[in-house]
Amino acid sequence: MFIRDLRACDEIIAGDETILRELFHPDKADLRIRYSLAHAKVKPGQSSLPHRLKTSEVYYILEGEGTMHVDDEFAAVHSGQAIYVPPNSTQHIRNTGDSDLKFLCIVDPAWQPGDEEVL
Repeated sequence: MFIRDLRACDEIIAGDETILRELFHPDKADLRIRYSLAHAKVKPGQSSLPHRLKTSEVYYILEGEGTMHVDDEFAAVHSGQAIYVPPNSTQHIRNTGDSDLKFLCIVDPAWQPGDEEVL
């Protein structure tokens, strides 16, 4: 069994300017998984930068509300929703609420720096 406490994960500012804490990554722990899992946060009125991943990504909204942009589409999102982002799609999320927008990011295969392009 492998348990990771969010509070024990280093907080970083990701390339897309989200506040990120990486929970699981197969390159950073002895885990037999293909994906990576991170906790992300966007402050009220803020937005992640448009970016593109070579891999697929799923966002699961934990708290807050926002607008998700994927290529030419956009939709209001809120806690309890999951969003699939296909590989090579331009994406960003904007916090439209009054509190932090918190969500999980699942990237498959696991996120690698060379797989992301910030636009």
